[in-house]
Amino acid sequence: MGDVIKFNWHSALLAIACCCLFAGEASATGPSYDCGKVASGSIEELVCKDEGLAALDVKLAEVYGEATKKAVNEQPPTLKAEQRGWIKGRNDCWKSADTRKCVEEEYKRRIAELQARYRLIAGNGPITYTCDDDRRSEVIATFFQTDPPTLIAERGDNVSLMYLQPSGSGAKYRGRNETFWEHHNCEALITWGHEAKEMRCKRSP
Repeated sequence: MGDVIKFNWHSALLAIACCCLFAGEASATGPSYDCGKVASGSIEELVCKDEGLAALDVKLAEVYGEATKKAVNEQPPTLKAEQRGWIKGRNDCWKSADTRKCVEEEYKRRIAELQARYRLIAGNGPITYTCDDDRRSEVIATFFQTDPPTLIAERGDNVSLMYLQPSGSGAKYRGRNETFWEHHNCEALITWGHEAKEMRCKRSP
């Protein structure tokens, strides 16, 4: 009788341990926030119910934490404000015809942006391009193998983050009002500013 009682207790403890283990695995597949506090029908709920989006949310939380360490002395402090703005933009994906795709792209672009801007991964560069055969007109670019690939370009005091775009030839990147289209690893067509004239640029030796 004593052996039977001992066995039953052992089985019960084993069952409890297994339940705890499975519960831990389940929570590990969720996003970085508490899904019990999200509104029904919200973008946050969509992320909670989608394993792929939840994994991207966890990845973003990790990258954001790394960026926060790099931005500790940033003046003016913009990272938190930008993150709040990004969350608002992500939540506006309900307006998109393909809500899930919109949310996924928002996460990937934000992760790539933080990795590039705060140099959380190694970059290729800086590489200087001289434009229109004028040494006073230079664009300095650093390339990052993020997902999607990005580059950070500098011209004078202005900086532009650009994302790789589909292209029939060469590597074409687009930012807010800038484009960078490189051919044959030595020449690039660059526009800088809204409706600005296209510049023909070459890599400086």
